[in-house]
Amino acid sequence: MAHHKSAIKRIRQNEKRRLRNKAYKTRMKTFIKKVRSAESYDEALQRLKEAYSVIDKLVEKGIIKRNTAANKKSRLARFVNSLSK
Repeated sequence: MAHHKSAIKRIRQNEKRRLRNKAYKTRMKTFIKKVRSAESYDEALQRLKEAYSVIDKLVEKGIIKRNTAANKKSRLARFVNSLSK
């Protein structure tokens, strides 16, 4: 256990942030699953827009990196485009 007051505070802050980040990432995964479980192309397209929004917000908050977000969005777009054929 930490001995300095500042170290104890840092542990508290890190735990808060860890839980917050975990919630954000879970939300992102849920939206991705919604896109993948879509029945039709139009439904998937609508959900894709929502997923993009959530992913972009995570990048702005610094929870995931820009390239990670780009990869996720690219894979989702490829999936949605495969439905239209």
